[in-house]
Amino acid sequence: MKVVFHFDGTDELRSRLGDVILCPESDTKAFERLLPEMEVLWHVLKPVTAEVIARAPKLKLIQKIGSGVNTIDLEAAKKRGIAVCNLPGTNSRAVAEMTLLLMLACLRRLPDLQKSLNTGWFDAWHLQDRFGELGGRTVGLVGYGAVPKILHPVLEALGARVLFWSRSRKNRELPDLLSQSDIVSLHLPLAPDTQRLIDPRRLKRGAILVNTARGGLVQEEFLSECLESGHLAAAGLDVFATEPLESGSPLLALPSVICTPHVAWLTQETLERSVEVARANVQRLKSGAILLHRVI
Repeated sequence: MKVVFHFDGTDELRSRLGDVILCPESDTKAFERLLPEMEVLWHVLKPVTAEVIARAPKLKLIQKIGSGVNTIDLEAAKKRGIAVCNLPGTNSRAVAEMTLLLMLACLRRLPDLQKSLNTGWFDAWHLQDRFGELGGRTVGLVGYGAVPKILHPVLEALGARVLFWSRSRKNRELPDLLSQSDIVSLHLPLAPDTQRLIDPRRLKRGAILVNTARGGLVQEEFLSECLESGHLAAAGLDVFATEPLESGSPLLALPSVICTPHVAWLTQETLERSVEVARANVQRLKSGAILLHRVI
């Protein structure tokens, strides 16, 4: 069975994959050559469009390496009878740890501290009134799936007060959470009812926004405005409305913004867990067994 892992992996990863073909997302021509014979696609971020599906006549399974399936044309897959599966939980710890990292980096203005080593040892000291601690602050978790459930006790152990809201479980209504939280952290899937859900102008003045979920959750056109005006103190962003983020994005020019390239999920441990479950689904597909974590 021809299995293609569409991901810019390292040579070391390639050597561990065995008969799974590692095709870089950046190599469009190589991917197009593989489409006619592809039976299983391990998908990361580059959208699996209706056109891609149409050009893969032997495709039987799209295996998302991660949890969000908003980058897959589910309707096109369903029409063709192609199974779509995801991997809930395999990257939760990695995302939780990156979320905590971005919170702390924003509070301690980490980029400014590193820059001060080049401009003068004591240059960062004038920022002392802007340095902050997580303890004593209120953190609002928007969404309450696997990642927030890992974060919640960690945040409380560090002395933070935690508010949370999701459609199924909450201790605050969303408007109250946004207006009361010193840090707002996003953990929702991107769906029609969550698209552009968060208006940065509705957050508490001086708050920090952290997003390791999906960029489309935020009304991004107002984010730079809120950061420039000081309405928001900082933002830690791993995801963006349009990816890859354009090099000229105003977000990259703001000293109060810490950006990472959609890698909150990416650790050696996450890849190992993900490949293990993805391999299991390939075997299940071959044997006709029930697929794990099937979405459609």
